[in-house]
Amino acid sequence: MSSEPSPRGAAPAYDDAEKGVHDQVVVYPVEKKAVTYPADEKKDVYPDEKKDGALQPPQIKRDPYALVKGAPKQKATRLTLVKLWYNTYRKLFTIAFSVNIIMFGFAVSGHWPYAIKYAGAFAVGNFNVAILVRNEIFGRILYGLVNTLFAKWAPLWWRLGCTSVLQHLGGIHSGCAVSGVLWLTLKVVNTTRNHINENNAILVVGLLTNVALIITAVSAFPWVRNTHHNVFERHHRFVGWTGLFLTWAFTIMGDLWHTDNKSWVPDGRHLVRQQDFWYVMGMTIWIALPWICTREVPVDIELPSPKVAVVRFRRGMQQGLLGRISRSAVKEYHAFGIISEGTHAKYHYMICGVQGDFTRSLVNDPPRTLWTRELKFAGVSNTSTLYKRGIRICTGTGIGAALSTCIQSPYWFLIWIGSDQEKTFGPTISGLIHRHIEPERLILWDSKARGGRPDTMKLLRDVYKSWNAEVVFITSNYIGNSEMMEGCKEAGIPCFGTLWDF
Repeated sequence: MSSEPSPRGAAPAYDDAEKGVHDQVVVYPVEKKAVTYPADEKKDVYPDEKKDGALQPPQIKRDPYALVKGAPKQKATRLTLVKLWYNTYRKLFTIAFSVNIIMFGFAVSGHWPYAIKYAGAFAVGNFNVAILVRNEIFGRILYGLVNTLFAKWAPLWWRLGCTSVLQHLGGIHSGCAVSGVLWLTLKVVNTTRNHINENNAILVVGLLTNVALIITAVSAFPWVRNTHHNVFERHHRFVGWTGLFLTWAFTIMGDLWHTDNKSWVPDGRHLVRQQDFWYVMGMTIWIALPWICTREVPVDIELPSPKVAVVRFRRGMQQGLLGRISRSAVKEYHAFGIISEGTHAKYHYMICGVQGDFTRSLVNDPPRTLWTRELKFAGVSNTSTLYKRGIRICTGTGIGAALSTCIQSPYWFLIWIGSDQEKTFGPTISGLIHRHIEPERLILWDSKARGGRPDTMKLLRDVYKSWNAEVVFITSNYIGNSEMMEGCKEAGIPCFGTLWDF
């Protein structure tokens, strides 16, 4: 599996906490001694040099994993790039959308009258599935079932497939959402064609519903979501909620209007027998459930450097989770990886690197409370329990999503590439690392001290072989993620990378 790559420019190449990892030559200083010659020229003091005919230069020590400037970069093959692009996300989207488009084709061609009659039910049915697979409670249940049923004993290809599908459930979400918009459009078009027998109010509400849901879908396109996060969130959430209310109105009005006698028949028993009513009810429940878990909680914020805020929350967490936080109850939520020593711990932490207005405000004006959803959602690291041994590699603030896995499991190897990590991220994070992760399963690459970034693929290949790992999980910026994903695929190393579709 591979992660869905974000469009170029969609995610920053390097955040502030990762600066200093650019390509440089690592040359360690060598003590230079002046060349001296013997006072007595008749005496051969340097016989070896005389034989060679030239003075031998001193050997320059180089870090074996240092990335040498000017060295040719190995490019991934076109087949590898295609495999990475057409990942599980796009495969699931293709399946969900293709099934719907085939049914849609039969409907509009007149070969399936049932689908024409119940186009609204097909629309809200798709929306129901789209919202369900994004529901955080459903996701936790799904991850828990897979981790319980298939941990370590199942064939590796099956476990890798489980991780791939769980990480890319968004493909089903987007495939069903786009399909739902198509079915809803068909419903509105058919209602308009039959406007003689329909009530004008139904036509207006149907059109407004369609427009609202189209805006909701367009705002989630990757180029909008990744480059204008607040625009995406406001439209996808608030216009989406508006679309939900309009969907209720459109569904109820359509079910209570009888076209035969052109009158309203407010029959509750008839209403609850309609399938579209229950599909919309499901949509409402899936949307409301995570918000029931939203709370304003006290926090302590440590500022080890101007680049990073370490936010401390009460109670411990299992590994592989992410949390959303905001200064407001309903808007501008941002997701961060959770660091915790385990469910028994007193605290858990989030590392927020300064990149935008929200994270900058945590440093410039640290709050005493933040809004968060108490039930956290699972990330790809949550499936680490499926594997016997693995590698967790991260850069900069990516340690927030990676560290818990290596703290809570002795079978995971941590590679952290950053710039002056102890000074940048502070004693709390450094203390967690050194207290819980043994030196034999830890590589901390300080790009400032070692003069530049490492040859990550050489490092990964060697650790993968020596650690006898089954899989590599990657958390990095867009460029670093792409390079490591391409390198691992070329080397035949199973890997999972960063997603930007939270």
